[in-house]
Amino acid sequence: MSAARTPAGTAELKRRLTVADAVVIGLGSMIGAGIFAALGPAAGAAGSGLLLGLALAALVAYCNATSSARLAARYPESGGTYVYGRERLGNFWGYVAGWGFVVGKTASCAAMALTVGSYVWPGQAHAIAVAAVVLLTGLNYTGVQKAAWLTRIIVAVVLAVLAAVVTTCLTSGPAEATRLDIGADATAGGVLQAAGLLFFAFAGYARIATLGEEVRDPQRTIPRAIPLALGITLAVYAAVAVAVLAVLGPDRLAHAAAPLTDAVHAADAPGLAPVVRVGAAVAALGSLLALILGVSRTTLAMARDHHLPHALAAVHPRFGVPHRAELAVGTAVALLAATVDVRGAIGFSSFCVLAYYAIANAAAGTLSLSEGRPPRPVPVIGLAGCAALAFALPLVSVISGAAVLMAGAAVYGLRKARSNSFPH
Repeated sequence: MSAARTPAGTAELKRRLTVADAVVIGLGSMIGAGIFAALGPAAGAAGSGLLLGLALAALVAYCNATSSARLAARYPESGGTYVYGRERLGNFWGYVAGWGFVVGKTASCAAMALTVGSYVWPGQAHAIAVAAVVLLTGLNYTGVQKAAWLTRIIVAVVLAVLAAVVTTCLTSGPAEATRLDIGADATAGGVLQAAGLLFFAFAGYARIATLGEEVRDPQRTIPRAIPLALGITLAVYAAVAVAVLAVLGPDRLAHAAAPLTDAVHAADAPGLAPVVRVGAAVAALGSLLALILGVSRTTLAMARDHHLPHALAAVHPRFGVPHRAELAVGTAVALLAATVDVRGAIGFSSFCVLAYYAIANAAAGTLSLSEGRPPRPVPVIGLAGCAALAFALPLVSVISGAAVLMAGAAVYGLRKARSNSFPH
C-alpha cells in the first residue's frame, strides 16, 4: 500500500502550513457552535450529568484524534478518512467515509452559517447566513494561507470572550459549586445523547487531517497538531461548562436559548452580553471558514478517484487551491443555509461524522507497529464509542443520517455493478 497517492494528471497542493497554522485551523473549527449553542440541548438530555457527557465526548474525540493522527502521518494527502478507509479497508469503506464526511459536514456548514445569522441579525438569519457563506468561500478560493491567518485572529477573539465569561461567572456572587453535583436526573441514556450532541463541537481536528497535502513535514506536524488542538479545546470547554453550570444550574441551562448570554445575565454582568453575542458570531464564522476548507479537500480527493465528478479535482494554477470543489461546496452550503433548521442540521451532521470516525478507528486498527499503530485499546474504544454516541442521538437524526449513508452506499454499488458490466 502506498503512503500517498495522487492520480496522474492532477496537480498536488502546495505545502505551506506549519504546526501552529494547523493547530489554529483545528481550534477555529472546534471552538465555535458547540460551546455557544450545544450546551443547552446537551443539558436538556443529561441534566446534572452534563459534565459526564462532556468527558465522554472528549474521550471518544481523543481516540478518534489519535487514530486520525497516526493515519494522517502515514497518508499525508487530502481526503482524511476517505483516504485511510480506501487504503486500509478497501474502496467501499473509503467511499462511505468520504460520502458521510462531505454530506454531514455540508449540513454542519449550514448550521454554522445560521448561527452567524441568528447572532448578527436574528430577523434575517437566513440572508446573513448565505452572505457569510459567499464571503468565506471567496476567501478560501484565494488561498489556504490567508484563511489560516484570518482563523488565527478569530481564535484569539473567541478565546478572549470565553475567558471573560468564565472569569465573570466563577467570581460572581450567584455562582454556587453545589450546582455541579450529579443528581438522580442523570441517566446513562441522557449522558450518551449529550455526549453525541457535544461531539459535534469536538470534530474540528479532522480539518487538520484533511489538510494533509498542504502541511510541511506531515509525518511530524499532523501527530503534534491534532492532540494539541484537541487538548486546548477540551480545557476551554470544561472551564466554560463549569462556569455556566455554576450560575445557571442544569435546569435553567437546559431551557436557555443562548446559554452564555443567559449566564452573564445571571452573574449580574449584563454589560458583557453584547460582547458574548459578537464572540458567538465570530466563533461560528471561524468554524464555517475551516469547515468549508475541509469539505472541499475531501471533495477534491473523491473527485480524483471519480467518486464525484472529476472536474472537481482541478487545482487553481495561481492560488493552488481546489477552486471548483470549493465553489461547489459553497453553493451547496448556501442553498442549505437558506432553507434548513439549525438543530436538525446539527443532529444529522453528528450521526454522519460519527460514522466517518468509526471507519477511521477501524482503519487505524489495521496498522502494524512499524506503520505507527496506536495503542490497541484506542481504536477499539473509538469505534465502540462512535457507534454508541451515533445511535444515542435523537431518533430523527439517526433515521435521516442512516438513510443518507445507505443511499450513498447504494449509488456506489450501482456504479460498481455498471463498471463490471462494461469493463474498460
